[in-house]
Amino acid sequence: MNVYDFDGTIYYPDCVVSFALWCGKKHPKLWFTFAPKAAWYMMLYHICKIPRHRVEREIFGFLGMIDDFDTEIERFWDKHEKRISAWYLAQKRPDDLIISASPDCIIAPIAKRLGVNYIASEYDREYGVFLNNYMFAKEKARYILEHGFPVIEKFYSDSLSDTPIALCAEKAYLVTNKAQKVNDWPELDEATQKKIHSKIDSATFKHIMD
Repeated sequence: MNVYDFDGTIYYPDCVVSFALWCGKKHPKLWFTFAPKAAWYMMLYHICKIPRHRVEREIFGFLGMIDDFDTEIERFWDKHEKRISAWYLAQKRPDDLIISASPDCIIAPIAKRLGVNYIASEYDREYGVFLNNYMFAKEKARYILEHGFPVIEKFYSDSLSDTPIALCAEKAYLVTNKAQKVNDWPELDEATQKKIHSKIDSATFKHIMD
């Protein structure tokens, strides 16, 4: 089984941002009812006043403002499916797994089109809250380990924040150049390993390092 991050890895730039801009064109009211709030929370995040999951929860809030969501998401992917990286399509396999922090309601339609499996953040559009999981960084590794997935042959991501799950794979790759270039995952020095260790529980760290 090969595992892939989505945004910036096999799709560029970010599907949530792309879909928000798409919806803004179809529903101009979002520029007045949603955009100022999103900008405010982004500023708070960049000055380290709120954690990432909080700002993403607020940004995902526009999803609950789209009455014709099911129609719009399919139309969105009709146009944006072509942004899936060619290198990925050339090696795609039926047992591939996409694992993404983006909302499952955006990831599910494209995963179905690609004919692959997916895990994404479960987000309730009606209430504006995360449900059972938030698939960012260490949570990806935790989910894989806790749910007994098969051995990961290869893992691909554009972000070093995914190092915990990269360590679970037999081989990992860092994707750069707007999701076009695939590189070997950087070697981890002792300081980096300690930094990762400090961010995840000891049992998970031991499991992925064994």
